[in-house]
Order: sequence, then structure tokens, then C-alpha cells
Amino acid sequence: MSRVVLVTGGNRGIGLATARAFAAGGDRVVIAHRGGSSIDDLTGVTCDVADTDSVNAAFDLVEKDFGPVEVAVSNAGITRDGLLLRMSDDDITDVLNTNLTGAFRLARRAAKSMVRQRKGRIIVISSVMAMRGQAGQTNYAASKAGLIGLARSLAREVGSRGITANVVAPGFVDTDMTEALSDEMKTRMLSEIPLGRTAHPDEIASVVAFLASDAASYITGALVPVDGGVGLGH
Repeated sequence: MSRVVLVTGGNRGIGLATARAFAAGGDRVVIAHRGGSSIDDLTGVTCDVADTDSVNAAFDLVEKDFGPVEVAVSNAGITRDGLLLRMSDDDITDVLNTNLTGAFRLARRAAKSMVRQRKGRIIVISSVMAMRGQAGQTNYAASKAGLIGLARSLAREVGSRGITANVVAPGFVDTDMTEALSDEMKTRMLSEIPLGRTAHPDEIASVVAFLASDAASYITGALVPVDGGVGLGH
């Protein structure tokens, strides 16, 4: 039977590739993003993960139209890069509020209905930067590192209810976000990747889909790197 899948930040990049992967598998997929528009045959819903009421409203609408969310993918994220000494408070708080606290809001609301159903999959998209760090991305790396503690703590809380919580940590992926990086940073990052190339969003999406599948029913609290070897197990 098809499941109800909600993907935040699902209107582009990794999120859109993930949504399409689930749809190809027969699931009923809703992409949640601030614009709320639908894409192709994917239903869209307005959702600002930086706002609790917006997250709750998105879940309420999806549940009303499709039923309980069985797979929740926390993918929404932003960057505000800059050297720490020049980074403003807003640069720090905005990134943390979207990338980390936004994932907390999603997981909290998703778990509420999953606990009642006694089943569910929660998958958060972190980054290789969570383990490696990156000059100019202290705020981003901190937000992505926090997701690991969030997912692993959640795995302990809800595992007895048949719910898994896992983390996917992509490396350098061809997306709008990485396109904004300087040519110097792109060249340096590519030189550090053992496979010598960037990832396609579909390669990340396939791992997310696996973690939501029956084949991964005994995997929870895991951190899965999809980074071409750049993290080498970190």
C-alpha cells in the first residue's frame, strides 16, 4: 500500500529528487515549502519550518486530505556563510532556526501521529560539514551537527513504537545551494573527494528512500554518509 510522505524543502535539489523517488515508488507525496506550489504531479503545501504554527498547519492539511504522515523527510535548509568574526547574530540564529529547530518542529509534529499509528520513518538531511567542519560555515556546520543528536535521541524515544529516525549526510551535491559557492571553494572541495566528482541529487534521494523502506526496518539512529568518500567515515 502507498504511504503518505511529506518532504520539507521539496521544491528543488535534494528535496525534489527525494519527493520524486518516493512518488516513483507509488507513495502519495506532498512537498512542503514556503511557496506551497505544486510541481509536476507532486502536491505542494505551504510550510515555513522556522514557524511552529506553519509546520503544524501543513501537517493538519496533509492529514485531512491524505491521512497520517508515515514518512517525514526534514530537508529544508539555508546558508548564511561568512567568517565567524564577521557573522551577525541574525546569521547564526536564522540558520539554526531553519536547519536545526525546523527539523525539531517537523519531528515533533510527525512523531505525534506516528506514535498513535505505531509506525513511521523520520529522516533528516544533515551534511558532511557536520563532521568535518568548514571555514566560513560555523553556523551551518553547527546546525547540521545538531541534527545527529536530535535524530539519535529521537530514535531512543520512539523506537519502541515502531518508528525509526535516521540521518543522511550528503557531501558536495549539484544543487542551487552549492552553485552559490565560490569557484575557489568548489575547486578545493572537489580536490578532496576520493571519487573525484560531485553527487547528483538522485544519489542522495535513493538512500533516503532506502531508509524509509521495509529493507531498513531494523536501522535507526544511523548516520549514513553519501559523500563520495570525502568524510571517510567521520
